[in-house]
Amino acid sequence: MKIIIIGAGFTGTQLAKRLIAEKNDVVLIDSDEKTVRHASNRLDCMVVQAKGNSLQVLEEAGISKADALIALTESDELNMITCSMVDSVYPKVKKIARVRNYDYYADAVNAQAGQCRLYGIDEMVHPDVEATRAIVSAVEHGAVTDVIQFNNSSYELTCITVEKGSRLSGVAVQNIRKMTSKKFLLAFLERETKATLPIGSTVLEAGDRIGILTEKNNLSEFFELCGSKMIELKKIILVGAGRIGTIIAEQLIQKKSQNVIEKLFGIRKKNNQRFVIVDNDDNRAKIASEKFPEAIVYNFDITEEGFIEEESLQNYDLVITATNNHELNMVTAAYLKNMGISKTICLVANESYAAIARKLDIDVAIPIKNAVVDTIMSHLRGSGVSAVHSVSDGNLEIAEVEIPVNSKITGKPLREIAVPGAFLAMLIHKAQTEAYIIPDGNTTIDAGDKIIMIIECEQSRQILEMLGVT
Repeated sequence: MKIIIIGAGFTGTQLAKRLIAEKNDVVLIDSDEKTVRHASNRLDCMVVQAKGNSLQVLEEAGISKADALIALTESDELNMITCSMVDSVYPKVKKIARVRNYDYYADAVNAQAGQCRLYGIDEMVHPDVEATRAIVSAVEHGAVTDVIQFNNSSYELTCITVEKGSRLSGVAVQNIRKMTSKKFLLAFLERETKATLPIGSTVLEAGDRIGILTEKNNLSEFFELCGSKMIELKKIILVGAGRIGTIIAEQLIQKKSQNVIEKLFGIRKKNNQRFVIVDNDDNRAKIASEKFPEAIVYNFDITEEGFIEEESLQNYDLVITATNNHELNMVTAAYLKNMGISKTICLVANESYAAIARKLDIDVAIPIKNAVVDTIMSHLRGSGVSAVHSVSDGNLEIAEVEIPVNSKITGKPLREIAVPGAFLAMLIHKAQTEAYIIPDGNTTIDAGDKIIMIIECEQSRQILEMLGVT
């Protein structure tokens, strides 16, 4: 594919890096000289210093032959206007815009529900919404780790840390099956920020993070094997009542997510007094108090000495730190964990910060910029790919792929299409039976089946093409 990216900040650079690794033709455009110089030194693609909202610049960059335009500048209006301009001349180019104004995003979602496109934009991506989805999912799963769900499947991919002295520490992957009767698949292993597809002889070490695919009801057993345990979250503290904090509170408190609250707290929303919001800004705290009467709202600095003990917050089950200061989120989460709060979730800028957060014993770190890149990659995969998730800063990616009728692999067993070390088929949704199964080498692939697979990013494009996805 030929893809033009406008905006060479962190998100633009990370997205370009992922796309280049798949041998795509990428052009990166930014008007800032220093940013362009930095990107040029890091990326093996054309980097242009120019204004991306100029049609002449875009035509010189090859927009007429491009498959997609992705607008990632700091200006929502510039991103939308650029997409609209391109749509008026080159309507077949897929247009994706990042926006930070929630009203723009909400309007686009409502328009899509009515099968309309606003401003000629095919997909609008909001960083706060993507981060909130990940945080709410983590809360629903007990804040034990990162969890990836697959539509209506009973299976989940859960990332668990192997603790020192646990039963899995020092055990070879091929021997884990002797330790449990539950059906599972070990999908990946992350060691020192590098993720790989494990083989049978791989020996697990304390500190490794492993991706376990199994049914939801089996998770507690695998946590015990890794030296962890799941607890029921009855009392939650949310630090930060800004944009992201407000969306999180809406998802966890308000009527449309009442089933989540009842599941977590065991009581109905109107009687809930176990959700606490803390913000040190007077105005944000006042707005939160009016918007969420079900919650207890404190206008206070949560790290101020004596506040935790005075309000008995150290006895709460979970703290979510979701302010705009990502470094402060990490420090606050680590501090409150040390004060006695059982589980911690913090919002961070990117996967590098997430790795640091995990070393600080923070249970779940949500990298907001990587979440945006994942969403954009999903939109670029084509109609046959329904979702993309990155693992370990993009070393591996998880794709949900629907096998088309004209695919050359239909009717073949997995062992005949296997590429050792390149991908692993984790789960297959059989079109005929509507059932999800963990496949083996004899499992036959049929048209309409959906394969959930983990792929080495550098070989992602070739693997998808082999499956018949364009």
